[in-house]
Amino acid sequence: MLHVTGIRKRFGQTIALDGASLDVSPGEVVAVVGPSGSGKSTLLHCAAGILRPDGGEVAFDGRRIDALGEGDRSRLRRTSFGFVFQFGQLVPELTAAENIALPMMLGGARRRAALAEARRWLALLDRREVAGKRPGDLSGGEGQRVAVARALVHRPRLVFADEPTGSLDSLSGEHVMDILVRLAGDDGAGVVIVTHDPRVAAYAQRDVTVRDGRVVTPVAA
Repeated sequence: MLHVTGIRKRFGQTIALDGASLDVSPGEVVAVVGPSGSGKSTLLHCAAGILRPDGGEVAFDGRRIDALGEGDRSRLRRTSFGFVFQFGQLVPELTAAENIALPMMLGGARRRAALAEARRWLALLDRREVAGKRPGDLSGGEGQRVAVARALVHRPRLVFADEPTGSLDSLSGEHVMDILVRLAGDDGAGVVIVTHDPRVAAYAQRDVTVRDGRVVTPVAA
């Protein structure tokens, strides 16, 4: 489903990626691990079409996405990919339900239908009571649950999670990972998790280690 082949990325004089490769199959959970500054997050951002690599190829369902313009890559991220980041990155002016509904509304869904689906997700996560709260009023665990629901509400083919439990205590982090992996798996979505935490990596079926911008473990699915 996702094939990242020999990508390179430089920021000024700093080489972030130096020929890194990664494959992800449908329904597979892959953990990208390695020391701080190794290029893990840059690999995820290039694989997800957030950054365009300087060299190599990124293909999704057989289509080169690294060669697409920003508009086409943005549409792909909105329709086929879901994202969970360390601090949730929720829109502070929107309620929890509105944050979850946002990807659907951006995709053309009517506000009422999108909010109804968002509330269904909050019920699924046993957090009905936070629907009208804004991010500043949520606990860390609640905010990450909302972020997970927002990432999955439009049923993406691939979910990218960058240190999704980094701001949480261990118990909240375990709950968030349980939810993310279980619900993504229910839809057969592939999941790519960037983490330095071995407890988070343990949720994956396969680890990929990045050092000095290179993948140093086998990448075959």
